[in-house]
Amino acid sequence: MPDNTIVATPSAYTYPLLVKQLLLNSVSLHGDQEITYRGEMRYTFREFRQRVGKLASALTALGVRHGTTVAVMDWDSHRYLESYFGIPMMGATMFTVNVRLSPQQIAYTLNDAEAEVVLVHADFVPLLEQLKPELKTVRQIVVMADGQAVPATSLSFAGEYEALVGSASADFEFRDFDENTKAATFYTTGTTGDPKGVCYSHRQIVMHTLGTALSLTSQPEGQRLHREDVYMPITPMFHVLAWGVPYIAVLLGLRTVLPGRYVPDVLLKLKREEKVTFSHCVPTILQMLLQAPSGADQDLSGWKIIIGGSALSPALCRAAVERGIDVFAGYGMSETGPVVALAQLSAVDATSDLDEEVHLRCLTGRPVPLVDFRVVDADMNDVPRDGKTQGEIVLRAPFLTQGYFKKPEASEELWAGGYLHTQDVAVVRPDGFVQIVDRIKDVIKTGGEWVSSIEVEGLIGEVPGVQESAVVGVRDEKWGERPMAYVVCKPGVTVDVETIRHHLLGLVESKRISKYAVPDAERIVFVAEIPKTSVGKINKKLLRERTA
Repeated sequence: MPDNTIVATPSAYTYPLLVKQLLLNSVSLHGDQEITYRGEMRYTFREFRQRVGKLASALTALGVRHGTTVAVMDWDSHRYLESYFGIPMMGATMFTVNVRLSPQQIAYTLNDAEAEVVLVHADFVPLLEQLKPELKTVRQIVVMADGQAVPATSLSFAGEYEALVGSASADFEFRDFDENTKAATFYTTGTTGDPKGVCYSHRQIVMHTLGTALSLTSQPEGQRLHREDVYMPITPMFHVLAWGVPYIAVLLGLRTVLPGRYVPDVLLKLKREEKVTFSHCVPTILQMLLQAPSGADQDLSGWKIIIGGSALSPALCRAAVERGIDVFAGYGMSETGPVVALAQLSAVDATSDLDEEVHLRCLTGRPVPLVDFRVVDADMNDVPRDGKTQGEIVLRAPFLTQGYFKKPEASEELWAGGYLHTQDVAVVRPDGFVQIVDRIKDVIKTGGEWVSSIEVEGLIGEVPGVQESAVVGVRDEKWGERPMAYVVCKPGVTVDVETIRHHLLGLVESKRISKYAVPDAERIVFVAEIPKTSVGKINKKLLRERTA
């Protein structure tokens, strides 16, 4: 067979997919666009690019080289955005530290990632000092302050971030290198064992940016991102690179608002004063925003918000839509880049029925470009697109992590058979919309049937006065497992057990759910709050342990 390989002429430039390429047009075409931190400091994209160069120069002076891991412990700030670019662009690896993990887990991740330099906000200095005796590779610490005094500490600092950046040269030469170079790493926590390192290369970050941006910008209206939008992340920048959206915002030259630490009153103030139109967050944060007294009378219309991390419940979705928020679900995992599906509504999906619209917005969504998205049975056969037959979501895409850092066995399990296994059980509708039924480990096996904990949570959320709920399976001698519901009522509202059971039993009569999905009266427990993980997901592992 003939060789069809393209042979480049010696003078041709082979364009590597590097993070620095995401900055090219945003600086040249949108150099005067603004980035603001909490509305208190402002600079342009052109100045941002200069500061990225200064950061690289400052880190070089501290001994950072190609392959060095630089850890960041900060709130969502301009410094974090500069780190998203400056650190990987110089060939180093940015490690976004999950500051909500336990001290022991943070120490483990710093050591496992082999971090040599730590950029740490003053708020986390006491924590880092506590961990100092356990840290094996850290040799330089840069403190970052927002005008407050740095706590007294025994730590030795190489300098303060603004002082180091301010005195460094902006003329750093960001050279080309292999696009498969590791650009970023972070850690995901599971139900057992130590946190697992997830790594992404420059190529993967660029491909995820392009694929997700294409999906977000292709809508004619509604759930659409465009160049006139004002972007504010409300997903921590340590969590899966804030779902990759900061890279999209910079690529498109969007005005960007960085809110710092998440305080509902501050977020709502920034939304109002900076005219924010596009954000993303977990359901818990959206609930906080909707219930904040300071925002009770605030106009939230025109605010597009992607919800991920946990299922978007119909009750929460309806409450947001009624406040004018264009809310919709997104789907992905730490291991998937993360965005692989979005519940964007097309003209075909348009409906005047609010219940149906809410249902569509809460679906897992349709795959974004470049994703081979399958729902398969145990033999890896695609399940019918009938909206009923369940299977596991398995994936291929150019931006999925290729394995866990220094964990070959877990990596092979993740990629068994050449597809990334999500452990999410789902169905596919005829229109291509996917709906997650549950996590494999969270499906409740009772009375010979599989009950979706996510579905029961959503139905309990329909009861007036219920703010949120969590449903887990608990052991039962007769049925194997039975559902147990933890319920949080809205402030100042009381709901009783029989009201919830009456609602669910009515759905049994209408054949919407099985009778096995209805918790027994003694297994409906009212609580002040539901435990969450470090990234805002319901901590079902902890709830199961409480009933073990």
